Amino acid sequence: MKIGNFELNKDGVYIIAEMSANHNGSLQTALETIKAAKEIGANAIKLQTYTADRLTLNCNNDDFIIKGDTLWDGKTLYELYQEAYTPWEWHKELFAYAKEIEIDIFSSPFDKSAVDFLEQFDPIAYKIASFEITDYELIRYTALKGKPMIISTGIATIDEIQDAVDICRSEGNDDIVLLKCTSAYPAPLEEANLKTIPNLAETFGVVAGFSDHTLGITASIVATTLGAKVIEKHFILDKSIGGADAKFSLDKEEFSHMVKAVRDTEKLLGRVDYSMSEKKRKSRALARSLYVAKDIKKGEKFSEENIRSVRPGYGLHPRYLKDILGKKASRDLEFATTLKWEHIDME
Repeated sequence: MKIGNFELNKDGVYIIAEMSANHNGSLQTALETIKAAKEIGANAIKLQTYTADRLTLNCNNDDFIIKGDTLWDGKTLYELYQEAYTPWEWHKELFAYAKEIEIDIFSSPFDKSAVDFLEQFDPIAYKIASFEITDYELIRYTALKGKPMIISTGIATIDEIQDAVDICRSEGNDDIVLLKCTSAYPAPLEEANLKTIPNLAETFGVVAGFSDHTLGITASIVATTLGAKVIEKHFILDKSIGGADAKFSLDKEEFSHMVKAVRDTEKLLGRVDYSMSEKKRKSRALARSLYVAKDIKKGEKFSEENIRSVRPGYGLHPRYLKDILGKKASRDLEFATTLKWEHIDME
């Protein structure tokens, strides 16, 4: 499966820098964030495309007030989304700039009108946010556009995840990435349950990844070891900018460390490999092999006293020691002679 020109099963982990609200209302900051994401090695920058009016109701009834020990407790949903949204009139410039500096860019649409709006920019993929996974018609409408579908599973039941996958496939779209996600901001480490990542891939026959809302970079590194092919993390130029998502976002230095750690982890994981490389062959010089431990006369029997398994590794393999014990020497052998088959009388 490919996202843009990136082959997920060959090119490694696809790292997404999530801008979200981290422009803090400034177009210039948004542009600088895209530039910084490119500089630190992210594969993509991701936006969110909605308006508060399309996402919720402008209402301060109890149902619409945020509560539950979040960063935004006490605000109404409308107030939060009004503060955090990315103005639609910015999108043309943001997409153009990302393409100019050659970093992938796409967005999370939150309703059908956002999908229609984003189509003019030919995004390389679409992201369905975790709280939208139950909006089956949004998933269906987005999947019909034929772009890879990246879907966060944070608040979904296993049946709802299956429904989302089935909807995509029913519309002829099998390019699906499911992201393990804990929909808490920030997410406690003990609720990450990263072992779910390989299970997502196995259970639903999709590419699996991780949308990381934890603090720090450890979770993304562990996710890489568990087979995550996509990692999404909130990115901010500088936490002093402030804003709705600043407290659980990585700044430029932190995100750069994460990218390097993920790439180093990929190198460490490598592939299943039992082949004998040139380096292995050279290192075998320090392995054990059979050597003459005392001077031996022709016709004298080999014993544990006069031949031993020692370093270096230029003699016969130690596996042959038991076969050789009790056999006779075919010639005189001096101390520290590399033992070879021609030294052994096999009759």
